[in-house]
Amino acid sequence: MCWQRLLDSGGQDLIEYSLILALVCLLGAAALMSVGQDVSAIWSIVNSRLFEAASTES
Repeated sequence: MCWQRLLDSGGQDLIEYSLILALVCLLGAAALMSVGQDVSAIWSIVNSRLFEAASTES
């Protein structure tokens, strides 16, 4: 009975899918962190140009 449970691979699929899901989540988080820095830089440029445009018109 005990050996049969140790040799049973029924729960192996669940573990493999969990590991794949964890990997996908980590890759997604890394991609969002990278894109987030780029978006922040773009908004910073837009903000400075809008400030320059507003200050030259006054």
